Amino acid sequence: MFGGLRKAVNLTCVRSVTTSRYVKVAKKEFVPYNSNVSKFKVEKPAPATELTNSVEKPVLKEIVKPISNESISVTAELPDKFPTTNQFDTSFEDPAGTGHNWSSSFFGLSTERFPKEIEDILLAPINPEDIEIKPDGLIYLPEIKYRRVLNKAFGPGGWGLAPRGEHNISAKNISREYALICNGRFVSQARGEQDYFDITGLPTASEGCKSNALMRCCKDLGIASELWDPVFIRKFKKKYGAEVWAEHVTTKKKKKLWRKKDDVLEYPYKEN
Repeated sequence: MFGGLRKAVNLTCVRSVTTSRYVKVAKKEFVPYNSNVSKFKVEKPAPATELTNSVEKPVLKEIVKPISNESISVTAELPDKFPTTNQFDTSFEDPAGTGHNWSSSFFGLSTERFPKEIEDILLAPINPEDIEIKPDGLIYLPEIKYRRVLNKAFGPGGWGLAPRGEHNISAKNISREYALICNGRFVSQARGEQDYFDITGLPTASEGCKSNALMRCCKDLGIASELWDPVFIRKFKKKYGAEVWAEHVTTKKKKKLWRKKDDVLEYPYKEN
């Protein structure tokens, strides 16, 4: 008998606790997701299915809105950190009545050959002492040597590079087209390029881009044309170059590198 009473009392306690917990949970379901209560319209309690829909919709709106605003702000800051060609280049002006617009003119192209004394300077063989070898085996003539040949042939002020457009700037590379003008005549046109690693290095990279265009333009004048001749390249590397094993001083990795026979490897490599 007493056992039956205890069982009945226990059942009553369980029902009262369950009911009180259900009331607390139901109240929490109506707490707005955002602290700004004015944005939401509080409605009366609804069935379980309707209650879930009414709570989820405002939450989704509040999540999407901040993400959209953040993406717009990041995009808006990019032009301030990365220059466009309009910010980096000066605008071209029409030199009406002052001469030729070398940004588009081809005046003097192939009208007549240069005098014999100029030809001899331009077509003179390269001094092997002036040629350099890169670690990957590529041979080249330093940019300053091209300028010296042009100064010797046409004189300082007798030649120049004219931009043929704006800089093309990407994340890690800058390029631009230039025209080589000699004695007031259009001679050649080429696009120079230069890689860079940081945006603060853009001015220096633009100078390297101009020098690269100069070396390419000089091919049409025959300056250092041997450097594009495969037969000359093989003979030069065999006579003046050496391929040696080298070790990186930090990583200790070994690889074969090229150097001139009378030269040494530069840091961070040392010859084994």
